Amino acid sequence: MSRVANNPVVLPSGVEVKLNGQEISVKGSKGALEFSIHQTVEVKQEDSILRFAARDGAQQSRALAGTTRALVSNMVTGVSAGFERKLQLIGVGYRAQAQGKKLNLTLGFSHPVAYELPEGITVETPSNTEVVIRGIDKQQVGHVAAEIRAFRPPEPYKGKGVRYAGEQVRRKEAKKK
Repeated sequence: MSRVANNPVVLPSGVEVKLNGQEISVKGSKGALEFSIHQTVEVKQEDSILRFAARDGAQQSRALAGTTRALVSNMVTGVSAGFERKLQLIGVGYRAQAQGKKLNLTLGFSHPVAYELPEGITVETPSNTEVVIRGIDKQQVGHVAAEIRAFRPPEPYKGKGVRYAGEQVRRKEAKKK
């Protein structure tokens, strides 16, 4: 049995939490996020500490308490420090260029790929083969990174494609004659 819900969430300075019934809103220097908590999960705020517990002893309630604690912890981290995900483009002629709310990718197709960024996400291209995705919502940052990677996932023979920074791609041996 996991004990994630037993760990309290400590609020750093500059982060404000408001509980309104089963609605929680977290506000910080980078922005604000809201979340609706399941009715079987109880949240208590003591000064700058949030505690989570299941209202009843059911297994699903305990699981939801741990999940809620993790999601709220990610919200607190997001509004105070933010999240970022780095992608690398590996391949001859593979390039990326950020233009406002659009990311233009050249990935070896017969056409350029233009990816429209959702609200709350910013993209930088420090070099033309690196993409840095930033935002306050961890799930949204990961989802955008996965969508960009899905345009050309790394292939196992030459390793070409879009990969996460630090991702290990298992290479296959080429066909023998």
